[in-house]
Amino acid sequence: MGHRRAMGLNALDVAVIVAYLGCVTAFGMRFRKKESTVRGYFLAEQTIPWWAISLSIVAAETSTLTIISVPGMSYEKDFRFLQLVIGYLIGRVIISVLLIPHYFRGDLVTAYQLIERRFGQGLRSLTAGLFLITRAAAEGVRVFAVAIVVGIALHGLLGGFSDFGRDVAAIAIVSALTLVYTFKGGMAAVIWTDVVQLAVYVTGSLAGLFTILHLVPGGWHTVYGVAAEAGKFRVFDFSWNFYTTYTFWSGVIGGTFLTTASHGTDQLIVQRLLSSRSERQAKVALLASGVIVLIQFSLFLLIGATLYVFYRMFPPVVAFTRADTIFPTFIVNRMPHGISGLLISAILAAAMANLSAALNSLSSTTIVDFYSRINPRASEARRVMLSRVSTVVWGVILFALAILARSGGKVLELGLSIASVAYGSLLGVFMLGVLTRKATERGAMAGMLCGFVLNIYLWQFTRIPFPWYVPLGSAVTFATGYGMSLIPAKR
Repeated sequence: MGHRRAMGLNALDVAVIVAYLGCVTAFGMRFRKKESTVRGYFLAEQTIPWWAISLSIVAAETSTLTIISVPGMSYEKDFRFLQLVIGYLIGRVIISVLLIPHYFRGDLVTAYQLIERRFGQGLRSLTAGLFLITRAAAEGVRVFAVAIVVGIALHGLLGGFSDFGRDVAAIAIVSALTLVYTFKGGMAAVIWTDVVQLAVYVTGSLAGLFTILHLVPGGWHTVYGVAAEAGKFRVFDFSWNFYTTYTFWSGVIGGTFLTTASHGTDQLIVQRLLSSRSERQAKVALLASGVIVLIQFSLFLLIGATLYVFYRMFPPVVAFTRADTIFPTFIVNRMPHGISGLLISAILAAAMANLSAALNSLSSTTIVDFYSRINPRASEARRVMLSRVSTVVWGVILFALAILARSGGKVLELGLSIASVAYGSLLGVFMLGVLTRKATERGAMAGMLCGFVLNIYLWQFTRIPFPWYVPLGSAVTFATGYGMSLIPAKR
């Protein structure tokens, strides 16, 4: 039942992967109409329906890391990660009430224009710059995760290559193909390919789940019995241990703050909301995406629990050293040919959706928040042309950062944690702008600096887990910023 097959992928699998990559790139290229305005290129003329934006939000926040790491969590432990998703849902409600109405007042293209309207140019440059640095660092790591999967998948086929050569080839292929349609089609291409890619990786994941259930003697009945006995389906942990990463309290409080920051102040998601046809559609898209994320994470965790049962019955020849290699290894060594090709395509789909979102948001912030301010008289045609150039430049930068992430484990941790470290101060500044009238630009900058320094300290020198970074960082940013704003400036 737990049959082995020839290690690695065969020609059919590779054909499926190549066909997928070719089709999705060709589909993205369908949107290469001549964009004449920056708003058209970055916001798709605000013509996208809410359901497509909702699916695109989910695809943008799902990376290869999600698909390979979340099953690893339940394989090793249980379903406690879902407590964070409760916070994700609450955060979306807060954004719908507090932030989305502000974004739809006036013709905004980026989140940081809102900061200028409330505080001034200096703080806008600071928040936009912080976004560029932290988003690029985090994305470099996510792009590198592609190499982990492709390296396992193509081990047999690319035996002549060194590990480094395989990794570079994998990162280069995915980066280049994503860049082609993101460069040509702008936001419209990004969102509609996201929808297709979400469908591919969810279908692939379901195929994976049913294959595992088929390989386990007794199917779901056995899986449920063994996994439940091992405590795999445990969701809630109401303990008050501040140093446990996934508790009910860190999930609800940390998840709420994290999502309010990532979906309310990060251009990657805000740009999608701004592409909606109306304020109401943006709210519906965001709230619906929360429900989809809950279902999606439940699916990935369930795959991890079924893999746990499978490997209890059919132990691997070599014990797993890293949880995030378990699912890709199963796909390559145990799945029927064809389906394993579909699943590797699914993991690449998540990578491409995430990368295209990053490229477009980095480019929009570069052009709208920096270039257009430095050169306000530039023609619209020139700005659109430079938007495309900027997309290519960021593609090259992310490629380089992904190669760097390969060489140092520290860089890997750096990229993932930096986003949480920056979110605390970003959210604190946005809250100062939206919730107070007395906060000044000088006070907000001081608060932002204190929040950022605190988060770096928490991350580097304490055992406090990452869900608490954003609540603590934004609270310090808000309190310091408000307090400093009340002190009169020296004349």
